[in-house]
Amino acid sequence: MDSEQLKASSHRWMNAALAAFVEGPESHDFAVHHAGVATEHLLKAYLAGIHPALIVDGRHFDSLLHATGLGSLAGPLTKVKTIGLVDAHERVVKLLPGKIAINKKDLEPLADARNGVAHSAIHDLAQAEEVLTVCLRLVDPVLEELKVDPNSYWGPYLVLHDKLIDEQVRKERVATEALLIKARSLFEQRFGHMSRNERDVVLAAITSQPMITMSREAPVECPACGSQGWMAGEVEAIHIHSDGQFTIDPKKVFLSPRRFHCAACDLDVDTKLLLHLSDLPRGILLDADPHDYMDDEPPADEDAYKGC
Repeated sequence: MDSEQLKASSHRWMNAALAAFVEGPESHDFAVHHAGVATEHLLKAYLAGIHPALIVDGRHFDSLLHATGLGSLAGPLTKVKTIGLVDAHERVVKLLPGKIAINKKDLEPLADARNGVAHSAIHDLAQAEEVLTVCLRLVDPVLEELKVDPNSYWGPYLVLHDKLIDEQVRKERVATEALLIKARSLFEQRFGHMSRNERDVVLAAITSQPMITMSREAPVECPACGSQGWMAGEVEAIHIHSDGQFTIDPKKVFLSPRRFHCAACDLDVDTKLLLHLSDLPRGILLDADPHDYMDDEPPADEDAYKGC
């Protein structure tokens, strides 16, 4: 449960993952598994750096005793139960609102690949590059928060890291531009024949309410047609870090975007492509009581807490 130990472990596992990746498809099972372990350990390094209790199963009292310095009253340290990759990711996302581009859905291929290899010795060969790229994009902002030199962490694989990221970004930018072109064309077909006043009346009616719903929606100008679109996402409490302690801002919450939709031109963009629309906000501060959005119920799934 030591942050420095977890960082060092993450570095070793990631180097092993990239070494396996460059060996070719016959070693890609090792690559995706090791990359998943490396990512989990780095996320835990960030959490443990705040407090070791953030990486343990909150329902396992002996684990909490070890995490809070009362291990002499608990069972052996080797019996400590910690959270897994998915829960570590969820906790880091909440503590770093707007800084982690990989959401829960994006994380699924990585979690599935890591678990598939670990438990069943199976994984999708066609997804190896995608899985590895998810790891890189998740790890980079955490390295920045931990003030870890990326040259040191990636070592001889820094060029490979950059190429994988660049290729993924290129594909996403092409897909984003295609969506914009299609939306602008459709908007012109629908409203190009109308007078300005007539168009304004119609647009005011069809864009007044969101057509997509999540935990919260907020109006945002559409980057394709300029009409009012809607950003939907998950609302998170804003954590204020002071003197090593986190407190919650009692008056504001952070809307972390998951999807944008415009009823006027049918522009519909998910999380992965939102990053490439510079006219859209990366997040939105909203006036609200954070406790209205906090779930006080513990997870029902016992397997959700199985981790390293």
